[in-house]
Amino acid sequence: MPRPILRPPTRLALLSLLLLLAALPAAARTLTMQVARVATPVATLGDVQVRLRWRDGAGTGELEVRAARVDAVDLGYRFRDVAWRCLLSRDGVGGWRCDGELRAGDGAPLRLSVDLATASTDAVLTRGPASLSLRRSAATPDLTRIDLARVPLAWAQALASQGWEAGRLGAGTLNGRLLVATPSDAPLRVTGTLGLAAAGVDTPDGSIAAEGLEADVEIDYHRASGTTTLALDAVLRGGDLLAAGAYVALPPTPVRVAIAGTLRDGGGWDLSRVSWDDGAALRTEGSAAFTDDGTLRTLDMALRSDALAPLPARYLSAWLGVAGLSGMALDGALDARIAVRDGALADLSLVPQRVSIADAAARFAFDGVEGALRYALAGGAIDSTLSWRGARLGQVAIGPASWPWRSGDGRLRLLRDVRLPVLGGEVTISGLALQPPRDDQGLRLEGGVALDGLQLGGLSEAFGGPAFPGTLGGRIPRVAYADQRLAVEGDLVMQVFDGSIRASGLAMERPFGVAPTLSADLALDQLDLLAITGVFDLGSVSGRLGGRIDGLRLVDWRATAFDAQLRTQPRRGVRQRISQRAVQDIGSVGDASFATSLQGQLIGLFDDFGYRHIGVSCRLANGVCQMGGLRSVGDGFTLVEGRGIPRLDVVGFNRRVDWATLVERLAAVGSGEVAPVFD
Repeated sequence: MPRPILRPPTRLALLSLLLLLAALPAAARTLTMQVARVATPVATLGDVQVRLRWRDGAGTGELEVRAARVDAVDLGYRFRDVAWRCLLSRDGVGGWRCDGELRAGDGAPLRLSVDLATASTDAVLTRGPASLSLRRSAATPDLTRIDLARVPLAWAQALASQGWEAGRLGAGTLNGRLLVATPSDAPLRVTGTLGLAAAGVDTPDGSIAAEGLEADVEIDYHRASGTTTLALDAVLRGGDLLAAGAYVALPPTPVRVAIAGTLRDGGGWDLSRVSWDDGAALRTEGSAAFTDDGTLRTLDMALRSDALAPLPARYLSAWLGVAGLSGMALDGALDARIAVRDGALADLSLVPQRVSIADAAARFAFDGVEGALRYALAGGAIDSTLSWRGARLGQVAIGPASWPWRSGDGRLRLLRDVRLPVLGGEVTISGLALQPPRDDQGLRLEGGVALDGLQLGGLSEAFGGPAFPGTLGGRIPRVAYADQRLAVEGDLVMQVFDGSIRASGLAMERPFGVAPTLSADLALDQLDLLAITGVFDLGSVSGRLGGRIDGLRLVDWRATAFDAQLRTQPRRGVRQRISQRAVQDIGSVGDASFATSLQGQLIGLFDDFGYRHIGVSCRLANGVCQMGGLRSVGDGFTLVEGRGIPRLDVVGFNRRVDWATLVERLAAVGSGEVAPVFD
């Protein structure tokens, strides 16, 4: 005979069983029932076994209920091998009470207490300090009230997965009350208020996470025919959030958040409302849509900040860290609007008000940024102008500037050349075009640069070097930036030390990021050695210097590789003399010696000496400089080839020199810490 299917609520099934028990003779008060399925508005129980035992004359009995399956599909809960054994007693007013241990599979046991009163059903589920209470009244059979006290957040995992499949609930507790409505002619609805304490949430890919979250959340959840609708109004009071690459360190002051949307049948959320209110720091209002894998599909958002200073620490630290700009400081106010279509930036409007920006590492700063910057991926031309009172790159000050932009065809272009007062000269930016990130491509820009009359002394001092004489000038027809790499087409010529240095193949990686890298090839021609040795305090050498430095590579402005070949260039009318101080300095730097002991004895008798050639080479790799000179001399190499009487040759013997040690020696010589010593 097939087992029956009970469709009324579980409460009626149990009451019917208890009435049968009461009608049995005293000596035979043991009853077993098997039910194929018990269907309720909230859950369905399958393969149910109920056993009642009541000893003759006893005031209490034992009830055991087993179910192979318990499925609350709309709430997302599915349990297997559920067993509840409790002590059954009458409540004295026509109802029953049962209290005992509940187990599901291999899970830890819980305590379930059920009161089946004549007009209501109450159940309390506990484990340690956690308590979940359920109440249903006969007057409102479709409405269930659930009260939570210190309930582990993980208990809500199945319900949360209904709207957020990838979300994993971790540490933290829940307090509050939920109302579950299950009318036969309307969708399931869950409403109520929950308080989260020290809550933790994450996703398997780590793209979304929360830790130590303190919040009060009002919930309105609907589910019917595969469609989920959710509205959340929350007050956040602390904790850390990570979402869409943004790390948010919530302030101790309340932050109000509102989200409303629908989960599409094919997956992915359409959020008709997304708002965030952090007072003067940040207020946002807009809408968004996501694909089934959580990727942003569309976004329309308006933002306002009346006080930018808290934003880097609260909201921007992750993005700034990736860009190598950790610790950047902001001040002023900002209005912004942003639109994203198909995952790409479609429209952007920025209206800064008295904004200042300062890099923590003092690599750049902008002051008094005003005006507007507007960008549109499609549509007609849009003009805007952004200006600043002053700026700084490193220690190089830049005067006021105004940047007139036109947006069109998905790019921003300068309407006219921009001239920047720099180092007593001028830098002119022309033809600049900027393309925001899109189609899996990062920021791209290109344009031309002209330099006129920049004082090299100020530039050198800004980088911690000596005050070079001369100017920097030239025109670079095209500068292009893409994939965090800045490439320069054309040569840059520096007029310095009455000669020239031509830089070609200029390129820079991560110019504003971590460990910026500069590469170039340099050609030196007719540099005045007397001026060079005067600046670096290397004694006195007259003559002209030329040569090449190929494959120059600077990492974080420190040389890591190059191949240098430097040699004097004879020039009509220019004397070639070297002072004894310069001889000593060259010797101390290059581990050099004089060719004969006689020269060592005579050097102290003369102030300077004639020379035919001076030459040095250094190939730097892996922190070691492979040294060379004019020619090999036995195990050594000639650095200075003398001429006249007395003839003085300087020979080096150490062909492998630690680069850091060599730099220290140069610094010591330049500071006068090396004194001449004569043998």
